[in-house]
Amino acid sequence: MNDTVPGDAGTNTPETREKPKKEEGSFLVFVIKLVLFVLIFRSFIFSPFSIPSESMLPRLETGDYLLAAKWPYGYSKYSLPFSAPLIPGRIFASQPERGDVVIFKAPPLDQEDYIKRVIGLPGDQIQVIGGVVNINGQPVQRKRIEDFEIPVSVNTSCKEARFTVRKDDGSLVCQYPQFRETLPNGVSFNTLDFGLYPQDDTQPVIVPEGKLFLMGDNRDNSMDSRFPAVPGGGVGLVPQANLIGRATITIWSTDGSAEWIKPWTWFTATRWNRIGHGF
Repeated sequence: MNDTVPGDAGTNTPETREKPKKEEGSFLVFVIKLVLFVLIFRSFIFSPFSIPSESMLPRLETGDYLLAAKWPYGYSKYSLPFSAPLIPGRIFASQPERGDVVIFKAPPLDQEDYIKRVIGLPGDQIQVIGGVVNINGQPVQRKRIEDFEIPVSVNTSCKEARFTVRKDDGSLVCQYPQFRETLPNGVSFNTLDFGLYPQDDTQPVIVPEGKLFLMGDNRDNSMDSRFPAVPGGGVGLVPQANLIGRATITIWSTDGSAEWIKPWTWFTATRWNRIGHGF
């Protein structure tokens, strides 16, 4: 007896047997295209960065995630994943402006990503006197404003006990003296100042060609260009060749209290009011 079902004679043809292979090949091509797209996007357009410290308070908090634009200052090997040495020097180079918040590879090892604000450009003389930044002999405009408050959380602890304040509802916050600074080009931003520290008085430094003087907005909690470039310490005068990109927008923020086994904490830990803020 013939067990073949009428109409099924062509279901096992060579063309049919090749379908799974064709589908596997198509999926592989899709994955390759997706990987290439992500690599190109991250290398030349935007790339995400996380904030691991409080050196840029009050603008950036530990647990913030931001997008950095990769094109404003040109491209170098630091633009590529793992700093792949595929770009000689820096191409399409452009100098940042005072006040830009930049991501860069910290010297001398050029391995860790840091984020600071541009204060001094090549040819500028920079000196800090009594906590006030002086550019080319002129003090930066600085005005005392309301204290900055940030809730104590997994991601945030107060720099010193004297800054810890208990609110009426029993919650703890860090309360820091805050100032509004305006650079010579008109860029304004808020900074924190805890009082007089050794780094509040520095010797005048003339920024060499091809380098930048960078500072954290949290002036007394930032290892920046006021300190020599040493591993795990200051960054010294940063070569423009080390720039990765310019901070553009905060895309996510968490206070650090989320737990993977408790999905609802993924939402309660999110600092929704910080998402979407530009620079």
